[in-house]
Amino acid sequence: MPTTQMTVVDRRELASDIVEFTLNRADGGAVAPWAPGAHVDLHLPGVGVRQYSLCGDPDDRCHYRVAVLRESSGRGGSAYLHDRVAPGATLDVSAPRNNFPLVPASRYVFVAGGIGITPLLPMIEDATARGADWQLWFGGRTRRSMAYTDRLLVHGERVRIVPQDRDGLLPLAEILAAGAPGTRVYCCGPEPLLAAAEALAGTGVLHVERFAPRASDDADDGSDRAFTVRLARSGLTLDVGSDESILDVLERAGVAPMTSCRAGTCASCETTVLEGSVLHRDSVLTAVEKDAGTSMMVCVSRAYGDLVVLDL
Repeated sequence: MPTTQMTVVDRRELASDIVEFTLNRADGGAVAPWAPGAHVDLHLPGVGVRQYSLCGDPDDRCHYRVAVLRESSGRGGSAYLHDRVAPGATLDVSAPRNNFPLVPASRYVFVAGGIGITPLLPMIEDATARGADWQLWFGGRTRRSMAYTDRLLVHGERVRIVPQDRDGLLPLAEILAAGAPGTRVYCCGPEPLLAAAEALAGTGVLHVERFAPRASDDADDGSDRAFTVRLARSGLTLDVGSDESILDVLERAGVAPMTSCRAGTCASCETTVLEGSVLHRDSVLTAVEKDAGTSMMVCVSRAYGDLVVLDL
C-alpha cells in the first residue's frame, strides 16, 4: 500500500499511558484529505503496521494527529510509539481510510470507552458545526486514564464523563433506550463495550469501529476445508488449502490486493465477489452487507462452498 513519509512534530502526554502524536509531511506538502471517522496506518520498523484514528481537525491540511494508548498485552506497536518515537522521528503513513463514516442525521448519541474517544472527537465537532443534536457518554477506568476531557467539557451538559472507579460502567441499556427515532449511535472502545452495544441496539441504528478482530461465534462446521478461488479478470483458478487464507494464495500468485491488518479489521483487502457464498469473518462489514455477499475481506473470510469467484 502506498505510504508517505511523515515527521513527528509534536508529542504530548494526554492522560495515564496515552500519548498524542502530531505529524506533517516530511516534504512539507499538504496531507491527504479526510473526514471524521477516518484512520491511518503507521508503518513501524520491526513491528509492522498499526491503525490509529485521526483525532485532529479535518480542515487542517498540514497535520495528522493520533493518540496512542500503551497496551501492555498488545503486539508491540503502542510500546514502540511510546518508547521510541519522539519529535523529529519519521514514519511511513498510509492515506486515510474510513470504515466508520459519520452519516447525516439530526441527532446522535456517541458512546466511547477509553481510547475509543479518538474517532468520535472530529464527529462531535462536525455535528456541533452542523447544528445537530448530540450527546456523548464517555467511560474509562479512572478520570486520569481518560484523554481529551478538557476538550470535551466545553460542550457542557451534552457530555457525560463516567469513570468506572467512581461511577461504575456506562449504563448502556439506559443510553440506547433513550434514543429518539432517527438517532444514530456511534460507539468505539474495547470489545466488551462494542459487543454489549450490538446486543442492545436496533439494526441500522448502531455504528461501531474495531481495531481488533470481533470475537468469533462461528460454529465448527467444517468451513475451514479447502476450496477454489477463480479470478475473473486475470483468468487464474487457484486452490486454497484448509490451513491458509485466500490472501496467502493470492500473494503467491502475484495478484494480491492491498492489505494492512491481515485480521479483518481495516478493510484494505476488501474484494468484490462475483459468484459463490462467503463465510464472513471480518469485523468491518455490517450484517446487511454480509448477507448481500457482494464483497469479502480475503485476509480472513472464506468460501462456504467449493468455489468463490472474485473480481481480480
